[in-house]
Amino acid sequence: MSYDALKIGDLCAKIPIVQGGMGIGISLGNLAGAVAGEGGIGVISAAQIGFRESDFYENTLKANLRAIKKELAKARKIAPRGVIGFNIMVACNHYKELVIGAAKAGADLIISGAGVPTELPEYVKGFKTKIAPIVSSEKSAKVLLKLWDKRYGTTADMVVIEGPLAGGHLGFKPGEITGKINNFDEDVKGIITIVKEYAEKYKKKIPVILAGGISEKKDVEKAFSLGVQGVQVATRFVTTEECDADEKYKKSYINAKEEDAIIVKSPVGMPGRAINNLFMQKVGEGEKFTPKKCLACMRQCNPADVPYCITERLINAAKGDVDNALLFCGGRVGKENKIRTVKEVIKELME
Repeated sequence: MSYDALKIGDLCAKIPIVQGGMGIGISLGNLAGAVAGEGGIGVISAAQIGFRESDFYENTLKANLRAIKKELAKARKIAPRGVIGFNIMVACNHYKELVIGAAKAGADLIISGAGVPTELPEYVKGFKTKIAPIVSSEKSAKVLLKLWDKRYGTTADMVVIEGPLAGGHLGFKPGEITGKINNFDEDVKGIITIVKEYAEKYKKKIPVILAGGISEKKDVEKAFSLGVQGVQVATRFVTTEECDADEKYKKSYINAKEEDAIIVKSPVGMPGRAINNLFMQKVGEGEKFTPKKCLACMRQCNPADVPYCITERLINAAKGDVDNALLFCGGRVGKENKIRTVKEVIKELME
């Protein structure tokens, strides 16, 4: 089966794969550059991206904005003509500053979810940066696109549909996830119909990308059969040579079985999917972990009430302290049994 190039306005990726943004520190400039260099769309996660900067704990926002520039420059050096974007969560404090910082740095695209990116068009006004909301239901797609249309007189450049098998934070209520896993195709078709309405109104093509559980060639084929123009893949890129994560993090994915992926309650109040490691078992038993320092990273987080600091535990993951970390993963973790290259993963999925 052959696939058309993925076109987003004047941007063109010859291979219709978007690499999912994974934070903290999992998808940075090296992975994004490698994917873009192979013809896909590389995505850098802006979530606490400056965690390795020397002043991160004293000047968190400045460190993050500085790292946005550094990681994009790193990716551009690897793929000078590739399409490179950022994933920026709405739930982050300083969301506006991060979006503007990425646009100023020259990001081709901003993908935004973990909340409703109602003001995203305003923040990128005057920049060439394209915008792509993440949606998980017909209702969320309809509400957001209608709001952008009425408030800003604009629409999305691309739409990402994130299904129930995705990793990290999920756009579903906890009780919905199991039922949606086997019954999400109609939701996808419904969202595509809504997107087409706005594509016709604005006389532009708005590609729709399907994310969540894309781990094999058959998953890609099924996604395209539903009418999407591309797929987003995250978990399969973690176990690549080029991934920015620590080797111990990558090995956690390789050693995991599919049943090890569990639904957890994130400190920000959203359900998420992660590996059931030693840390999550302790959390499940009621143990509480007081953070060394609260960075006020998330809008919804109340440090006095949460069992652990999400930033602290995701930084542990990125640095390889996997027994004391939150290991976000997709629902198909365990499909990979060795470290591969980005090129090999893309070839296996697409050719």
